Amino acid sequence: YSLMLLAPSANWITMATSAAIRSSSMFWAAGGWTFFIAENLILSENRTYLIDQLGDSAYHAVYGILSTIATGSIGYAYLYKIPKNAPPLLWNAAPLPARIAAWAFLSLGATMASQALPKLQIPVAYVSSPPKEENITTPSTVEPSSGQWKVQCPFDFTDSKAGRSQDEPHGLDRISRHPGLWSMGFMCLGQASLLSSVPQKVWWSFPAIVALVGGAHSDSRYRRGLGGTLSPEYDAKTSNVPFIALVKNGGWNELASEVKPLNALLATSVATAYVLRRGRVPSSVMSAIR
Repeated sequence: YSLMLLAPSANWITMATSAAIRSSSMFWAAGGWTFFIAENLILSENRTYLIDQLGDSAYHAVYGILSTIATGSIGYAYLYKIPKNAPPLLWNAAPLPARIAAWAFLSLGATMASQALPKLQIPVAYVSSPPKEENITTPSTVEPSSGQWKVQCPFDFTDSKAGRSQDEPHGLDRISRHPGLWSMGFMCLGQASLLSSVPQKVWWSFPAIVALVGGAHSDSRYRRGLGGTLSPEYDAKTSNVPFIALVKNGGWNELASEVKPLNALLATSVATAYVLRRGRVPSSVMSAIR
């Protein structure tokens, strides 16, 4: 009897998946991103050959034109070819597991992005003065230390990487060699987790694929000395996929001491507020589809 109850649900999922794959919305959701990944891989992998054949200026012109077309197709698809509630829809309101996943991805991505900003600090601080000794001609006594409140800049522009070896990872580099790509990828995965529309989910999930594939290809080229360098020492201490190097090599305590805590707190707070306000599809839309 229970299997009979599950059968209609399984059939609906199969039919919805098949319809989504064949839909024009799904084609546009994946097409622009796929073209963007492909043209970047092909042109960057064959950089030396193409420059020899075309010249440096022509190579960069072709690269720029194709990248512009790919980026434009991505934006065009989202704005005009993938309706906000493009079917199939998975739910009316995002369930708790989806909201938890969205919060985790958005918080991680926003925290990583916030680390690129100057370090936030409380604009007032209590500065203690060193204890003062009495005149040396009298018996030695020490006055209690004192201090005062001082106003300071809410941003600390000190460069914490100054004087460090290029082969020693620092901060977000301990998480991934490509923190910028992955911060965007995680935030987009968070948005995708909240959405009910399958084509919209696919569109928002692709930046994570760009980070995975693009980061791996960039590392491969740099190991071969194409367009950059990646030393064996730095390669061994870091990873493209986030947290892999930390799990293998450790460094959690160093990462914790290098993270900008107020930046992370602000980023997580914004992500939390966003998740609490999003993730619902209007009932009228669901009724119309059903």
